[in-house]
Amino acid sequence: VQLQASGGGLVQDGDSLRLSCVLRSGLPLDYYAIGWFRQAPGKEREGVSCISSSDGSTSYADSVKGRFTISRDNAKNTVYLQMNSLKPEDTAVYYCATPRGSGWCLQFPYEYDYWGQGTQVTVSS
Repeated sequence: VQLQASGGGLVQDGDSLRLSCVLRSGLPLDYYAIGWFRQAPGKEREGVSCISSSDGSTSYADSVKGRFTISRDNAKNTVYLQMNSLKPEDTAVYYCATPRGSGWCLQFPYEYDYWGQGTQVTVSS
C-alpha cells in the first residue's frame, strides 16, 4: 500500500486549497478508511478528517468543522481534502494515512499503518 499526498502550498488567510491523496494498492480505494492528519512545528500530529470505507461516513476535528470537506473518487483512487477559509493556525505538514485491516476511521495516528509523504500547507496572515 502506498499513499501520495499533494496539493499543499503557500496561501493567504481566508484562501482555499484542495489536497489530494492517491492510493496505490492491489485493492480498490473503497476498501480503505483514509485519514488526514497534520503536524505543525513543535506540536504532535493530530487528526483532521477521515472517511471510512465501511459506510462512507466522515469525521472532522472541531477546529476544521464547517471549513474542510473530505471526499473520495473511487475511479481515481483519490481522496480529497477541500480546505476553505484557511487560517494561519492551519499551517502544518498534512499527511494522509490508512489503517491496516480496518475499514473504519480510527482515532489516533499510531493506529494507522501506511502514510503518505506529507505536503506542506502554509497560511500567511
